[in-house]
Amino acid sequence: MLSILSTDVAIIGAGPVGLFAVFQCGMLKLSTQVIDALPASGGQCTALYPEKPIYDIPGSPQINAETLIAQLEKQIAPFNPQIHLDQQVVSLERDGSEWLLSTSKSLVIRAKAVIIAAGAGAFGPNKPPLQNIGQYENKTVHYLVHNRELFRDQRIVIAG
Repeated sequence: MLSILSTDVAIIGAGPVGLFAVFQCGMLKLSTQVIDALPASGGQCTALYPEKPIYDIPGSPQINAETLIAQLEKQIAPFNPQIHLDQQVVSLERDGSEWLLSTSKSLVIRAKAVIIAAGAGAFGPNKPPLQNIGQYENKTVHYLVHNRELFRDQRIVIAG
């Protein structure tokens, strides 16, 4: 039997805007279910540039991406959001006055409203078409910089 989760608001995307949407819903006493294709919340901030300073966040002249996401997660914690990671929404259908969302992991959510905060959506690196490149990935070939210290005093090449 298929299990269906019910909520006031389904939020597609767990980046900064999706996380702030959780906060706003919580302030209105609305329950939320959040779905994101990435394995961690934070969207591009977490996936692509966690240590990069960001200069266009209201109220913060400068904040790094990792800190921004940590603060948003702390801000939404009192509202106990349910966050479903590493899965994509594969269908969104109207069902009377509600919405039915189905994910790539067979999760079904019934919601009174849907917020799409998908940003760039599901994404991945543009890998060069080189034979056997997989054996070097995460050893000497990296597509993302999660920790700048790994590259300190190293000779590197940036392509792309």
